[in-house]
Amino acid sequence: MNEIKNMNSDYRIRRSQIAPTVQPTTEQTKHNNFNAILNKIQSADQVKFSKHAIDRLNARNIELTSDDMSRINSGVDRAKNKGVRDALIMMDNKVFVASVQNKTIITAAMDEQLKDSVFTNIDGAVIV
Repeated sequence: MNEIKNMNSDYRIRRSQIAPTVQPTTEQTKHNNFNAILNKIQSADQVKFSKHAIDRLNARNIELTSDDMSRINSGVDRAKNKGVRDALIMMDNKVFVASVQNKTIITAAMDEQLKDSVFTNIDGAVIV
């Protein structure tokens, strides 16, 4: 089950908690609701996830813990301090492409998706 943890508390939002009791008419509505709630729980100093990144996290069953979020935030901050604009953040068996200026994760991949991958339009990489 996918869950995102708010860095300021121990409250976890599970995808099953966000889904309305009546199924949305489109997949787009479902993602918009999840994205809206995710954006509300994230503060300005933490990374945000684009719709594409949220779709990738869900499709690839990538779950992030509070420790993972701290490491990602740290990686984005380190990239910013070095003047990086778009970074590849490598963490364990996962990678994230981030817009450093916007503090936004653009996409995510792990394990098999990384095999024979080429990452373009980045100007720095951070290992966390």
